Amino acid sequence: MEDMILYNRLQFAFTITFHYLFPQLTMGLSLMIVYFKWKFLQTHNEDYNNASKFWMKIFALNFTMGVVTGIPMEFQFGTNWAKFSELTGGIIGQTLAMEGMFSFFLESSFLGMFLFGEKLLGHKFHFLAGLMVFIGSWASGFLIIATHSWMQHPVGYEILENGKFVLNNFSSLFTNPWLWPSYLHNQAASLVTSSFFVASIGAFYLLSDRHSKFGKIFVKSGVVFGAISSIMLAFPTGDLAAKNVVKYQPAAFAAMEGIFKTEKGGSEIILIGQPDMENKKLDNKIAVPNVLSFLTYQRWDAEIKGLNEFDDSLHPTNVPGLYYSYHIMVGLGTIFIGIMVLGSFLLWRNKLYQSKWLLWIIMFMIPFPYIANTAGWYTSELGRQPWLVYNLMRMVDGVSPTVSSGNTLFTLLGFVGLYILLGLLFLMLVLKIIRKGPEPHTHIALN
Repeated sequence: MEDMILYNRLQFAFTITFHYLFPQLTMGLSLMIVYFKWKFLQTHNEDYNNASKFWMKIFALNFTMGVVTGIPMEFQFGTNWAKFSELTGGIIGQTLAMEGMFSFFLESSFLGMFLFGEKLLGHKFHFLAGLMVFIGSWASGFLIIATHSWMQHPVGYEILENGKFVLNNFSSLFTNPWLWPSYLHNQAASLVTSSFFVASIGAFYLLSDRHSKFGKIFVKSGVVFGAISSIMLAFPTGDLAAKNVVKYQPAAFAAMEGIFKTEKGGSEIILIGQPDMENKKLDNKIAVPNVLSFLTYQRWDAEIKGLNEFDDSLHPTNVPGLYYSYHIMVGLGTIFIGIMVLGSFLLWRNKLYQSKWLLWIIMFMIPFPYIANTAGWYTSELGRQPWLVYNLMRMVDGVSPTVSSGNTLFTLLGFVGLYILLGLLFLMLVLKIIRKGPEPHTHIALN
């Protein structure tokens, strides 16, 4: 049974990690595309229009990959997690169906109109098509996170005699106190990824002296969007999300912060340290006294419960993984703020485009928002373990009893091979678009 649960978890973790590489770019990028198109309508500068069409090509490629890699996860609910789907399908099935029926089709329909309908629609309706793509992508994220939030903090349900969960208050899915902080935090993180992606491509163009006018547009837009979103990622969205964990999942919060024992007179914030699970302590730690208490409760002497206050059966199943994921996310988020705020300052001083050292940093930062987003989702998921539905359904109660560990391992290896090929194909196509650049190509007829 333990092997079966492990392989099921590994398969879902691998497929969803690979899948989320694509939506995290599209959600933030859709807002930036709308901005470029709006800027064109305001200034009549054709460069902004070409920028919007250039990035929509990359958006479309990400969207396609997101669809292809997202479908297997839907099937895994039925194959690997059949009992979970049977018992909770009356609740999670509603938001997942709404995401597929409304948001996905809204996004995909208007994506086609934006890509191929500019001449037919005219610029104002072309802008509206881009706006609808943005609304569809953000609505899709909202409904997925509504599902996730119910698993983290179940509300508005009752359990029937046969063990099935049913809704007794539909609106509670969308007023869940876990939902809005998580959603806004996730969208800010998506915008950070998109901002760095856009800025890094702009930095590449400037450093290679190619498509320089677009390089300046991309760097400027990416830095401004990045500075705003990276600050919002920490406060207020990150702060609100963390306070939800303190309130509803205190054992997970203690593990995230590396608090093995309750500290009287205020809790320190850990900057560096390694969990020693045998002795229940942090090795080689560097900490700042009382700061965590102040950030959490706005009191320097507030008490934060350590893991020693909770029964071992309620501890997250992978405390070191949770601790490291959380600190990777927070550490990278702090670096993002520093880079983007510095970039904004140099932009204000009209020195950004000449600061090649910062352009190099921005260009090479492109993978790190993906790492931070992945670490953030691992923090959320590892924090909920060992529960599938927090405090109501454990992992062992949700797996499919008829699927063997060998079958799961075999299909996992198949997914790994297939996704490596898909990833390489995706990189080839994206690099081709980037190399071609956003410059419009005019064709001269030879008589």
